[in-house]
Amino acid sequence: MAKTPVLVEFGMGTSLRREDYTEAARRAIRDALWHNSVNMAELFDFSKEDMIIDAEVGVQKPAEVDKGALLKIIPYGQPRIRVVEGGLDIEKPHGGRTVIANAAITVSFDMEAAE
Repeated sequence: MAKTPVLVEFGMGTSLRREDYTEAARRAIRDALWHNSVNMAELFDFSKEDMIIDAEVGVQKPAEVDKGALLKIIPYGQPRIRVVEGGLDIEKPHGGRTVIANAAITVSFDMEAAE
């Protein structure tokens, strides 16, 4: 069996007031998940639990992201979260910053390679 990607989707999320990197990341993942309503598992005759869901999230302060909180929003499958440096912190004119996170989600299945 080989891990075969079948779908990639992207999302963006923000924390406008609280400078909350986990919340911005959560919103980015949710945005990516909600972009696509194709039921990939049934299309390939798999169960939803067979979905391998790799989420990569970019924020300016990866250490401040709670990966466990992000895993809770993925409704099924075998999710994995990777948080990397990315996204943007936008300074506000009167102090504080807006946090922007970007996410890429790849859905894969273990499939036999075509010969």
